[in-house]
This record gives sequence, structure tokens and C-alpha cells, in this order.
Amino acid sequence: MFTKILIANRGEIACRVAATAHRLGVKSVAVYSEADANAKHVAVCDEAVLIGPAPAKESYLRADKIIEVALATGAQAIHPGYGFLSENEDFAEACAKAGLVFIGPPASAIRAMGSKSAAKALMEKAGVPLVPGYHGDNQDADFLHEQADRIGYPVLLKASAGGGGKGMRIVEKSAQFKAALESCKREAINSFGDDKVLVEKYLTRPRHIEIQVFADGRGDCVYLFERDCSVQRRHQKVLEEAPAPGMTEERRRAMGEAAVAAAKAVGYVGAGTVEFIANQDGSFYFMEMNTRLQVEHPVTEMITGLDLVEWQLRVAAGEALPKQQHELTIRGHALEARIYAENPEKGFLPSIGTLRHMHTPHAVTFEVGGGAAVGAPAAMRIDSGVREGDAISPFYDPMIAKLIVWGNDRDEALAHMAQALSEYQIVGLATNVAFLKRLVESTPFSQANLDTGLIERHQEELFPPAQPAALPTLALAAASLLTSEQSTGAAANDPWANTSGWRMNSTLARQLDFADDSTAYPLAVGYRETGWTVRLGDESAVMTLVERNGQHLVIKLNGATVRGTVVRDADAFHVFSGGAHVALNYNDPLAHAGEAEAEGGRLTAPMPGKIVALLVEKGKEVEKGAPLLIMEAMKMEHTIAAPASGIVEELLYAIGDQVAEGAQLLAFKAA
Repeated sequence: MFTKILIANRGEIACRVAATAHRLGVKSVAVYSEADANAKHVAVCDEAVLIGPAPAKESYLRADKIIEVALATGAQAIHPGYGFLSENEDFAEACAKAGLVFIGPPASAIRAMGSKSAAKALMEKAGVPLVPGYHGDNQDADFLHEQADRIGYPVLLKASAGGGGKGMRIVEKSAQFKAALESCKREAINSFGDDKVLVEKYLTRPRHIEIQVFADGRGDCVYLFERDCSVQRRHQKVLEEAPAPGMTEERRRAMGEAAVAAAKAVGYVGAGTVEFIANQDGSFYFMEMNTRLQVEHPVTEMITGLDLVEWQLRVAAGEALPKQQHELTIRGHALEARIYAENPEKGFLPSIGTLRHMHTPHAVTFEVGGGAAVGAPAAMRIDSGVREGDAISPFYDPMIAKLIVWGNDRDEALAHMAQALSEYQIVGLATNVAFLKRLVESTPFSQANLDTGLIERHQEELFPPAQPAALPTLALAAASLLTSEQSTGAAANDPWANTSGWRMNSTLARQLDFADDSTAYPLAVGYRETGWTVRLGDESAVMTLVERNGQHLVIKLNGATVRGTVVRDADAFHVFSGGAHVALNYNDPLAHAGEAEAEGGRLTAPMPGKIVALLVEKGKEVEKGAPLLIMEAMKMEHTIAAPASGIVEELLYAIGDQVAEGAQLLAFKAA
């Protein structure tokens, strides 16, 4: 076994690898960019070395610098995690030339599977089923259009060197092909440096099922069962689970053996994932092989009791696989939810900001066995690379954490997941926590009616209209505000400083003005000797404070107990109660007297990014919803559309310009 490894990554996966290394007594070296100087992965590793500025191409993608640090610190091997250099064959070769072990497959295997078109040709020779499509080298636009017409619509355009849902477009009809191809190639060249694409038949209601494979340097290869990753948005996974619902032993064996055949066809070593697209009738087709550890590997660990990172280290050190196929078994059911800084109600637009408040459900940070299962699995686990107070920046993936739960069966795992999500509290930026809870509790997911179009097909259930804040929610916010105002200590004896509401020969009445994005809540408050009265419209109640412990409050409302956590963030009161999160803006008339803002006809950047395409000209008349320009941010393209029918009066940026969050992009006059 190695005595020291370098982890060529950041965030959650770097912390994950460091946890196993620490358990095995292996020293770990972190590398970090200037933006990550105070990051969690820097703190949990034994050593940490700065490798460059914030942009990944100047730090985490600097293979030469990373190898230099590994040699200087005495590391014997490099674990690449996922993303960045994890599937870069040149990096794997450079490690070998430097005398370092690359904890992953050989460069030849990465190269073979790195091109989707070449990989499909290999799989065809190995007898692995393929989706009908064109995977060749001819990239002439007219030729690709002809191939799409031949295959029949809908078709899927996919970057040959792609991954993570980037560089993919669904084309519903021939007339849409040219624009989709241009967009796909543009995103592919920006994300992967290669604009080559392939064209495949797009299957309706397919499931995304992947097989975890593991091979050693002695020629042995096993499959550690399957994961269902069908629930996706923008071709990126949202929820993953293992085993796949409805999977028969016969189908599991067929898919597992096909995955092993795929791995052996390229001389694979280490952890890999063979991804299949599966029809509802049980047929399945090879999609791609990810030559690294997957983001969703914890669900496999939870159902097998195995530590896949430990397996990676042992195999990379020359050891045999810890178990053979007949020794591997499935126990229970596991689910993983990816908690992201993003706004589902705004097209899952990434969010940036500081985690000013983060309360997580009680969980075991990392507890899996080694070569064999050890006792009952933990019911819950959180893998995260951030802490309260950390920032989610525009430079990297906006993942906050992976929430993983285990149950004896799927229903029990679903119950654990719903409960855990109801306890997750985050303030400081938009997150998908509430959306994930709705998704887990939705009819199609709870009944395992799964396919990759689930989210799109069930918009009404997953994105219900916003409901007005209830009086108990407003009462909790009011109680937090009112109790914070009460003076303590010496000032409590000063009648001019006292804010208890006492008035000579009268009672104090005031209005607290709360609001959310769509509704104003003028809450009338009357002070009583032992509490307050609160009234909103025709609804009123007597409110008393039972207990306040920091941000946690217990109140009585007309005798009924109401519990919650209220986090004040500037003028916003975030109320967490009953598994729900409501954000209320408080209008303090004294603090904001005279302030006003009128945006007029401005269209602003939702986040920092770069202009990659201008789709209209100055003076152009457009209809509501028409695309105006395309921004690239966080490695994804975002289309800015017309909010109404009108005229584009001015374009304020050119293609290639960097823009800050909130920057006015163009002047627009509504008709």
C-alpha cells in the first residue's frame, strides 16, 4: 500500500478520498487554487500546496504543476477524483513517465473510451448492444443532417469527447437540426476542446442504468451491480439509486456481463462505470464508459458495504481484487440526492454566494467497510466539500453535498430521504433542496415509474404554484424579530431603550411588513403583557413565546405549539418549520427610507459569465420568449429570452465579453 498520495481535485471528492486514505493510514496531499485557500479539502488533508489562480485551466487542469507538487512532497501516487484530469490520457501517461502511479485505468483504456464514437466501434466488436446512430469521423454539417434524417427524429446530438450532460442536444425535427448542431459544437469546443459530435436515435421514455465495474492488473474483473440514474435535468443526474427498481436477476446478470466484456475489451484496470440506456421493455444499449469513479458511487457502497476508494488504492498498488463475483451481494436499498446551489424554478440556473447558514440532518460523514461488509449500514451519510461560511464561486461546479440514505427496502430508503431533506437548512443562496423533496415524494418517483424525461413530464406536480405564507410562518418570523428587539442587561431598566411595547394608559400596535416574491403580508402586531396578538387580514391569533434557543423558537399560537428555526440574513427572514422553507423579506421603513429602484427595460446577467452568441440585432422586433443572446457560465450555456414582445434598443456587449452578475446586457423596450 502507498504511504502518501496526492489528490488532484477539490471539494467533495477530494474530502471523500482523503477520508479513506486517513482510515488506511495513508498520508494525503491536497492541491488548491487561490479561490480554495480556505476550502474544506485543504483542511482535511495532511498537506496542502497552492497550484495557481482560480480558473481551473490555471490550477486544477495544470497537469505539469500537479506532477511537480507530487514529486516535491514525496507522494507515490495521484488520485484524480472525477472531473478535471480524471479522464485525461495524457495526464495518466505523464504520471507514469514521472514514476507516479495514476490511481485509475491505463491511458490506453481512457483513450479507447474517451471518444464516444471510437468506444461504440469497440463495443460493437465486443458484442455489446448499441443504439442506432452515426459515430463516424465525417463532421460535415450537411452530412450529419442527412444521417439524422436517415435515423429518424427525434435524434440526440452528443459531443464525442463529452460528459456530465454538456454538449448534448435533443433535436425533434429536421428544421431544428442546424441550430442545434451549431450550439452543440460550440459548447463541446468550449468544454472539451473538441467539437466532434455523434448522432443517435433518441429513445422515448428510456431509463439510464449503469453498471459499476472493477478490474485489477491480474486480469480479473467484476461488476458491483447497477445504479438507476434516470432522474435527470439537462442530461445531468439529480437522484440516483441502487439497486435499480424492477431489475430482474436475469437482466442484472446480462447487463453486468456486458459491462465486464466492455471493460475487458480495453484492458481496463480500476473503477469504471459502463452506462446503458434501457428501454421500458427490458432491452438495453451501450451509451458510454466513464473511466473514473462516479459521483454516485456511494449508493453502491451502501448496498455492498464496500469502500470503492479503498479498492482503487489497493488495485493501483498492485493488489488483487478484494472479492470475486460470487462473493458480492446486495443488501437493502440506497438513494443519493445531489444538493446543488441552483434555482429549479429558474431553469436550474446555478447560484453563487456564501453559505451563511447550513444545518444538516444528523449523519455519519463516512462509514463503510473495507474488503467486506461490516455490520448494518449507516442509515444516512453526507459527502460534502463545503462548510457553513464557505462560498460557492462561479469557477467550479455548484455542488454543496451528496445526501445518501439506506433502508432495508426502497420504501424505507424513500422515507429516510424525505425526512433528511426536510431537515436540511441552507441560507445564503438558492438551492434545490425543496425541489428534491417534492421529487422524492412525487407519484412517479415514489412508484418507481422512472425514465429520463420524468422531470419534464411532471412539471405541474414538481413545480406547483407558490402558496401564500401561512400565519404560523409569519408568526415565527415576527417572534424572532420582536424578541431580538427586546433590550437586555442594563438597558432594560432604561424606559427610553425598552422595546417591550409598554405604553402609559394604552397598548402598542404596529405593523410588520413582510413579503415574498409574489405577495405582501402586512402583519398587525399588538403588544400584550405576556405576548402579542398577530393579525393578517381576517385571521388573528394570540402569540406567546415558549422558548428561544438561538435561532430555534417555540411559540404558542392560540394555544397550539409551533416550532421552527428562523435565520435572519440582512432584511430576509428564513423560516424553517414543518419541513418547509419560506423566505420573507422584511421592509424596515426606517432602515430603507427613500430607497427605490426601477429597472425599466433592462435585461441583466443572472450570474457572472461570458457572451458566446448574439441572436438579435439592434432595432430588432421580437416576440415574447424569443432568444436574444447566449451566456456561458459554470460550463453551461444559458439563453437570455425576451420577457415580452418588443424592440431591442441596444446591445451592450459583444461576443467574448465577460459580464458580471447583474450587469445590464441590453436595452429592451416592451411593445
